[in-house]
Amino acid sequence: MTTSIDGTALVLEGGGMRAAYTSAVVVKLLGLGWEFPQVCGISAGSSLTANYISRDPERTRLSFTDFAADPRFGNLGTWLAGRGYFDAEYIYQRTAEPHQALPFDFATFRASRQAFRIGATRTSDGKQEWFTREDVATMDDLMVRVRASSTMPGFMPPVTINGVEYVDGALGEAGGIPIDGARLDGYDRFFVVCTRPRDYVKNDVKRPQTLRRLFRHRPAVAEAIITRPARYNATREMLRDLEADGKAYVFYPRVMPVTNKEKNVTKLRQAYALGMAQVNSELPQWRDFLGV
Repeated sequence: MTTSIDGTALVLEGGGMRAAYTSAVVVKLLGLGWEFPQVCGISAGSSLTANYISRDPERTRLSFTDFAADPRFGNLGTWLAGRGYFDAEYIYQRTAEPHQALPFDFATFRASRQAFRIGATRTSDGKQEWFTREDVATMDDLMVRVRASSTMPGFMPPVTINGVEYVDGALGEAGGIPIDGARLDGYDRFFVVCTRPRDYVKNDVKRPQTLRRLFRHRPAVAEAIITRPARYNATREMLRDLEADGKAYVFYPRVMPVTNKEKNVTKLRQAYALGMAQVNSELPQWRDFLGV
C-alpha cells in the first residue's frame, strides 16, 4: 500500500557515509508507504534515490552500514591501485547484480511512476548535469550514473559516460543539496534531507593553490571545489527562507557522529540508530507538513 505525496519533491543531500544517519529517513518513508512524485539526489543521496524508488529498505540501510565491512569495499591499497579509496566500480556497479552483496531490484525501479534526477559534475567545465529516466534503460545505466554522482575527486577515479567525464555531483550549482534539480521539474515545495546539523556552515577552502596544483589536469574541478562553500552556504540560507514560508520541511541531523569516509560498522550502525530515533520523534511534524 502506498500513499501519494502530491506536489512535494523529496530532496536528498550527499555526504558519503554520513548517509548512515539519514538513510533512516528513507527507510521510514518506505515503511510508511509514502511515495513522493519526484526525487532528486546528489552523491550519497543518489544511492538513496535509487534504493527509495526500488522500494528496498533493507538495501537502503545496509548500503551505509554493514556493507562497509565488505573486504572489497576499498582501502588505501585500492586507492594506490587506481580504483579509489572506495572501490567505486565494485560498490556501485558490481554489487547491484543478482547474487552479489547488494542485489538491486531494477524491475521495481523501472515500474515506478516517480520522476527522478541524479546530479553529477562534468570535469570539463565544472557544471552540473542531471540524469533522468530518459538516460536509464538498464541497471548499469542507472548504477554508473549513481557512481558518477558519488565520485569524490581525488579519492575515486572520474567516471566516463558517453565520452563525458564526471565527478561528484556535490560540486554543482547548489553545492550538494539538489533542490535546483527539483525546481527544474516545476516543484516549489520540498521535503529536504540534509546530512549536516542545522547550525553547520561550510568553511572556505584553506589551500586553494594546492588544490589547483593537485587538479592541474582538471582545473574546472579545482575551481568547483574552491567555490563550493559559498554555493553550499547560500543553499542552506535559501532552505531557511523556504522553511519560514512553509515551502520546505528540512530534516537536519541533531548530531552527526560519523565522517563522510567512516568505515567502522559499529559506528555506522550507531549513526543509523540515532537517525531512526530522530525520525520517530519528528514523524508528527512530517505528517503535519505533508498532510498525511
